Amino acid sequence: MIVRDVTSIIEQFAPLAYQESYDNAGFQVGSPNTEVKGILLCIDVTPEIIEEAIAHGANLIISHHPLIFGGLKKITGANYVEKSVIKAIENGIVIYSAHTNIDSVWNGVSMKIANLLQLTNLEILDMADNQLVKLVTFVPHKNAQDVRLAMFSAGAGQIGEYDQCSYNLEGTGSFRAGEKTNPHVGEIGETHFEPETRVEVIVPKPLLSKIIAAMQQAHPYEEVAYDIYPLLNKNPRAGIGMIGTLPSPLMDEEFLLKVKSTFKVGCIRHTKFLNKPISKVAFCGGSGSSLTGKAIARGADVYLTADIKYHQFFDAENKILLADIGHFESEQFTVDIFYDLLTKNIIRMHAKNGT
Repeated sequence: MIVRDVTSIIEQFAPLAYQESYDNAGFQVGSPNTEVKGILLCIDVTPEIIEEAIAHGANLIISHHPLIFGGLKKITGANYVEKSVIKAIENGIVIYSAHTNIDSVWNGVSMKIANLLQLTNLEILDMADNQLVKLVTFVPHKNAQDVRLAMFSAGAGQIGEYDQCSYNLEGTGSFRAGEKTNPHVGEIGETHFEPETRVEVIVPKPLLSKIIAAMQQAHPYEEVAYDIYPLLNKNPRAGIGMIGTLPSPLMDEEFLLKVKSTFKVGCIRHTKFLNKPISKVAFCGGSGSSLTGKAIARGADVYLTADIKYHQFFDAENKILLADIGHFESEQFTVDIFYDLLTKNIIRMHAKNGT
């Protein structure tokens, strides 16, 4: 396998288009065409992590946090970032990061936290906007199901917990084939009227090119007519943070002790106990203090996140229990997401290729 084979697995799961505007997910150091000898998974890249990769014979490091977050104006080894870049290049190691893109997808970092806390009735806390389009195409009746299934397989038609969603309307299309065409129906030079099904599906923007390609491959027409409509709807399957319900309510202190044990946290910084049962839990891995207001608006009893500054604790206004469980602690299980995703798909790829 080459590096691109591995990173494409991650990007199919968490497309780079889902990353926040300030982020720098993706390739950090090295060529995507490098042959993979071993993979090391981590949260942060440091010179010690590079040394660990060398010791294990791994030449691909996949991290959660990007090594290079801002621009590098020089590489002299003056800090841990520059030292890591130099050591990686010297030893032929590729570095790749999946950060806010894997935070934003439905089965990403937030889902991992939700599963650890055994939450149900899950919803995205801050749903992504400007991420959905409606794709419409026109297909002969007998081919409509094949085209629908091709688009569904590529990722179209997901609305909440429902999949294979589409709207279908029967009508009549017309066209006249030119001299250099090879029409599926009709005759060259003659206007043809064909009974067609108008098929409409919801598509996440990051998957649009892939879904259009699948649609065109399954479509019988030589030239496929389709429309793309931008939508104002928020994407209920993508965004930052989540909110869910505990199996049974817990009092403030009891709940935080559960969190402390689950995430192996030595200390939790939090606002004062409100002395009421906690049922609805909002959370965001990493630095999520900006979403405190959304957690309150969504009726959460507690909001778990990290990197809360002194004055930001006052944003709770006695309406919610606000708790800082630590940045690393909240995201430490991201490596498990990488591991499960890669092992499952790499094994499947080898099985398919007979290797």
